Amino acid sequence: MTPPRTPQIPVVVLAGFLGSGKTTLLNHLLRNRAGTRIGVIVNDFGAIEIDAMTVSGQVGSTVSLGNGCLCCAVDASELDTFLETLTRPSARLDVIVIEASGLAEPQELVRMLLASDNPHILYGGLVEVVDAAEFDRTRQRHPEIDRHLAVADLVVLNKTDRVGEAERERLRAAVAELSGPAAVISAVHGRIDPELFFDPALRPDHEDKVRQLTFEDLLREEAPDGHEGHDDHLHASYESVDFTSDIPMDPRRFMEFLDSRPDGLYRIKGFADFGEGDRDHTYALHAVGRFLRFVPRPWARGEQRLTQLVMIGAGIDAAALSAGLAACRADGAERADEPGRADSAEVERAMWGVLRYVQEQAPEPEVFDAHGTADPREAAAEA
Repeated sequence: MTPPRTPQIPVVVLAGFLGSGKTTLLNHLLRNRAGTRIGVIVNDFGAIEIDAMTVSGQVGSTVSLGNGCLCCAVDASELDTFLETLTRPSARLDVIVIEASGLAEPQELVRMLLASDNPHILYGGLVEVVDAAEFDRTRQRHPEIDRHLAVADLVVLNKTDRVGEAERERLRAAVAELSGPAAVISAVHGRIDPELFFDPALRPDHEDKVRQLTFEDLLREEAPDGHEGHDDHLHASYESVDFTSDIPMDPRRFMEFLDSRPDGLYRIKGFADFGEGDRDHTYALHAVGRFLRFVPRPWARGEQRLTQLVMIGAGIDAAALSAGLAACRADGAERADEPGRADSAEVERAMWGVLRYVQEQAPEPEVFDAHGTADPREAAAEA
């Protein structure tokens, strides 16, 4: 059974110095969004071309990119105002991407997001785009790139087709050393799998009148004679690991696993069952880089009590991750729907580590009719 989606919208910060390929990557996401509605916030004052549309220094403007996607050009001071606009139920967006100015301090945008009072957003990570061919020269001109890489959750080493294999490995090692635990993904022309950024939204066919190109369509168009090797696939540079358990997780061991998660593990998503720790709720888990949040929700009547997790990263040991999670299961073969005999005080203490990261669900939006009266049925439909 697929868990219900959280009503909160992930907000991803896309950063990188001038010429690194941020806008090219963003255009790729928009062309390969698989039905996902994307809100784009451009924190820049220059001429920015997004999906063949131009926003020429019009701070405070909003343009439609078609198919439900929107673009706003804003000053950083207006960020909260536009986030409020883009998170309205009527916008029906699934993810928001902030393209930072090439000279911006991305950690300041991250701080603004984490300090935001908007209950409808969720931090989606800081993605730093690096020009492989210009990295050394960029670092000489802008030594602050070291600081930017140090706080990134995901690094896209772009334009790797412009350097040789030995140089590519040297650059990858240098970037990995500066970015610490962040996943490092190599790319050409900003082509990376959008699932690194967001989960595709499945919508009825009639909502999208023109079918979007799939990854395979795009690659087949560019590959000679329609042939493509496995290494050409967009997903070849990262790995996804699934974990499912009908035995509850031990909260203390599970938090130890999350606190020591390995370098290169970029995203963790899914639901965790803590059994005796909280028999009434399942916990939605959202982790990106070192950021972690749990959102509890009541178990649905008749819902199978499972822990279901997906881990996404680069250079990760899939077998070790699966084994680590298996070791986090509660002792014995006790099922989540069978009451145990654990000491209640000990169980409560074990849950403290989880509760430190708990974030309440965003409130349901209110929709008003022409007389200003809230209509709960319309609110539910909008949600």
